[in-house]
Amino acid sequence: MFNGILIEKDDNGYHAALKAIDDAQLPSGDVTVRVAYSTLNFKDGLAITGSGPVVRQFPMVAGIDLAGTVEHSTHPDYRIGDAVILNGWGLGEGHWGGLAQRARVDGNWLIPQPEGFTPAQAMAIGTAGYTAMLCIMALERQGVRPEHGEVLVTGANGGVGSFAIALLARLGYRVVASTGRVAEHDYLKRLGASEVIDRASLSEPGKPLAKERWAGAVDSVGSHTLVNVLASTRYLGAVAACGLAQGMDLPGSVAPFILRGVALLGIDSVKRPKADRVEAWQRLSQDLDRDVLALITREIGLGEVVQAAGHLMAGQVRGRVVVDVNR
Repeated sequence: MFNGILIEKDDNGYHAALKAIDDAQLPSGDVTVRVAYSTLNFKDGLAITGSGPVVRQFPMVAGIDLAGTVEHSTHPDYRIGDAVILNGWGLGEGHWGGLAQRARVDGNWLIPQPEGFTPAQAMAIGTAGYTAMLCIMALERQGVRPEHGEVLVTGANGGVGSFAIALLARLGYRVVASTGRVAEHDYLKRLGASEVIDRASLSEPGKPLAKERWAGAVDSVGSHTLVNVLASTRYLGAVAACGLAQGMDLPGSVAPFILRGVALLGIDSVKRPKADRVEAWQRLSQDLDRDVLALITREIGLGEVVQAAGHLMAGQVRGRVVVDVNR
């Protein structure tokens, strides 16, 4: 038996709770991992609270991230005792996830735990930090450089936003953070933001083209916010889009694309090829100031996850929530 956050659906509705689960219920896979740490992401919040149609089959163990040690393996790349991490690949949606003390997965989804990180640090970064790094790598490939001007980060208090600010600032960019939480300005400045703007200036319908300002942007919000960011991006600038906190619609114009040559870069972290994952984590080990992790993250136990998911969906959580699944 092991403990996990199990999501079930029956005639009385949708339920998520900490439960004891029999090992025999674990799904198929060629690697079994004893999980040490997981995380609580926006997608986990949707799944646990039932706020969005994330879970595709029931029952489901939540959690899109995990870090732990291999207990059993028939995969050629992994042996008992190997330290591994996993981000995405449908965990917590179509395959049992990491918010549990044990997981059985496809070994092709795993990567070795990056050198220089403990399991807790790897999960402090998790999908959020890994996604932020993918966004920055995409902007770099598009030619966005620090000397080209300001880079905007929307959803700045979230996990992706927090890491994007810290990483961009350390790489020499002048970062502008967009947030709706006035009380968090000091936090964002400590991460490296040069300026903080009110998200209300971006969240309402705007013009097809606005005054050019951003050399690049990392957007985790979508909808009108993304449209307005595109409208104010400079000639040949680029926007990396990785989220939909405001909505999944894109109610905008082609004007930024055909008149300014702006590039909209879609960032998927769920099914990213292994080579990209390894590169992103190598960059994180190189470019991320470890001291930032204490500022961005807080740790909870597995029994606190369901309540914390409610707080997350209510916009009451900043940065990252790391989950010690063994307490």
